[in-house]
Amino acid sequence: MSQHLLCRCEEISSDEIRRAVEAGARTVNDVKRQTRAGMGVCQGIYCVAEIAKVLGALAGTAPGEAGPLTARPPVRLLALGSLAGQPQEEP
Repeated sequence: MSQHLLCRCEEISSDEIRRAVEAGARTVNDVKRQTRAGMGVCQGIYCVAEIAKVLGALAGTAPGEAGPLTARPPVRLLALGSLAGQPQEEP
């Protein structure tokens, strides 16, 4: 497997993904926890499919078993109105 960036946002190489799989990663979330792949600005839009391919090739994990990344809510709760630019009501 050639050395190239699999996760561009976090600059995670294919070798780093391979090492995570060799260390026991079997899902994309396992790889994410070990390498930070998928935690960048794109939130895995570009790299999750590639990570799943590596998991399939090295660990025999089927694409459906690799799973999507776990979605995370924003750091703090936001009112939908504030996202729409509406004035906020005082509590």
